[in-house]
Formats: sequence, structure tokens, C-alpha cells
Amino acid sequence: MQGFNIAEYFGIKPNVLDMTNVGGSSFEIHAAHAKRDIAAGKAKVALLTYGSTAHSNARAIGAGGRDGGMHPADNMDRFSGMTLIANYAMVAQRHMHEFGTTSEQLAEISVATRFHAMRNPEAVKAMEDLDFINIRETTIEDVVDSRMIADPLHLLECCMISDGGGAVVIASPEVARDCKKPPVWILGSGEATKYPENGGDICTSAAVQSAPTAFKEAGISPSEIDIAMIYDSFSITVLTLLEDLGFCKKGEGGAWVEGGRLRFDRPNDGPALNTDGGGLSSNHPGMRGIFLLIEAARQLRGESTSQVENAKLAVAHGNGGMLGSRHVAGTIILGRD
Repeated sequence: MQGFNIAEYFGIKPNVLDMTNVGGSSFEIHAAHAKRDIAAGKAKVALLTYGSTAHSNARAIGAGGRDGGMHPADNMDRFSGMTLIANYAMVAQRHMHEFGTTSEQLAEISVATRFHAMRNPEAVKAMEDLDFINIRETTIEDVVDSRMIADPLHLLECCMISDGGGAVVIASPEVARDCKKPPVWILGSGEATKYPENGGDICTSAAVQSAPTAFKEAGISPSEIDIAMIYDSFSITVLTLLEDLGFCKKGEGGAWVEGGRLRFDRPNDGPALNTDGGGLSSNHPGMRGIFLLIEAARQLRGESTSQVENAKLAVAHGNGGMLGSRHVAGTIILGRD
């Protein structure tokens, strides 16, 4: 009922309400819908909001039991006691079997996001508040030597559980051009869903459907992207999505991420990944898709704590649901003047 509550809290009576709830991709889809409704003349300014006290409420997001009655096909996996993290571990195991991906390659993702987090005071404060041990930049060895949570995913490949909230304002061009800060433009969007099917490939996500739509609308290719804000619930989430967004071919993600190429200070190697620290080392209150949009906008305005020089184009991709079974993808392409 967030739409009702937020409207009353601010004392506004909006012309458009959109309470789309598809997990971590919700806010990318909200952004796409806001652009669509503004273009249609139904609104001039849209407000996206999110807040969660997942940590304070001690919600067992990844390893706890799952709510019942949500999906008609739950009888296919609920009986076996599959938790959310086990679902992602299943994808990682399959990716390793199919393509020879290694734990060391997956660890590159955690190392890159922690490298960025240590330059973000808000991320460092969050880790301190959550009683992280030995807060510092990490190494490949740190990640693969950390405790196994669901084979082959280690502790440092799993997102933190935090409190958090954010807001994004999306405005029509005539409003945005008069704002205090330079606007960041939504250039393209795409959305898609995926669910278990006979003969389906769990190593391929719904991004293979949403990304081409977004890039085509924006009129650019993945090779032009400077910033990749990708939902990082687990390391395998990012690896799979990098492939499906078109940054490398399917199965080549492991080798592609090697050598620290995802760091902000390697601008010629490809897009910088999750420069706020991501869900792995900055915040993950349950559905952190809104933070992908926020950090992408900061980068394109030159305001990030891990700033990519002359960043012009960004992708924000949210993944909601469970990567190895049913999920929703939301892809947004952002750019600046």
C-alpha cells in the first residue's frame, strides 16, 4: 500500500500511481513507466521511493524459509527446502560445470565492489554499523577463503542485509532543464520475465530479452557504456547479467572479469561496476534497485566517490526474484548532455 501512504505523507494527490512490485527490478520498471507517463502528458514529475528496515527486523532474506502461496509452480522446488541463496548457488554450480568458471573469477566481482565501497564513506559506515570484521579492501584469496554459505558461494560473495532507503525524481524535459543540478536523461528501457521451462537454461537470465530493447531504444551498444550498475545480490548474479546485457558472450564472463577490469580506475577496460559498493559492500535493504539509479545519476553528474572520468553513459539493471527460477529484469540506459 506504499502508493497510498506516500501520497498522504506528502499531502499530494498524484495523477498516476504505480505500485509495481517485482523485487529488485521494481525501480527500473518504475523509471520506465514514469518516462512513459510523462511522455504521454499524464504527469510532469514522478517520485520513486523506497525504504526498508530489513536488518533491524532481522529478516533472513537469503537463508531463511520462503513465504508460501506466491507462485503456482512452487511445488517444483519448495518441497526440497530450497532457500534463495541455494537457488543462486545452483546457477553458479551450473555455470562452473558448463563453462569452466572458477571461484577465483567470481571473486573478482566482490573484490571490485569492495574496492569501490572503501572510497564511499556511507558504505564504510554501513559496514561498521553491521559489525563487519576487518573492514578493508579485499583480495581474491579473502573471498575464496571466506566461509562457504551455499556451495560454491562464499560469505563474501553474498550481499549484506541492511536498512536503507532512497528516492529518485523523474521530470519532464521542460522541468528538468530548470533544476539546480544538470539532468540525467533516460535514453532507453526494457523489461522481461523468466520462469522455469522444460529445456530452459538457468545460466541465462531475462536480461537477454530486456537489454536489447533498452539498447535499441537508446541507440547505443553495450561497448559504449561507462558505468554498469548491476544488481549484485550474489557474485553469480553479476556474472550472469554481464553476459546477458551483452558485455561479453555467454560463458565468457569468468575470463572477462579477471584482472580487476571492473574497477573505476580502469576506464579503458570496460564499464565500472557498482561504484557505490553495491549490495555486496554498501547496502542491501531487500530490494536495492533504486540505488542503481541513484549511483548511476551521481556518476553521470561527476559526484561519485569512485568517479569514472568523463562518464557519459550508464546502464542500471535490476533483477527481481530468484535467478535460477522465476525472476523479472528491468534495464534502464541513462546518459548526460
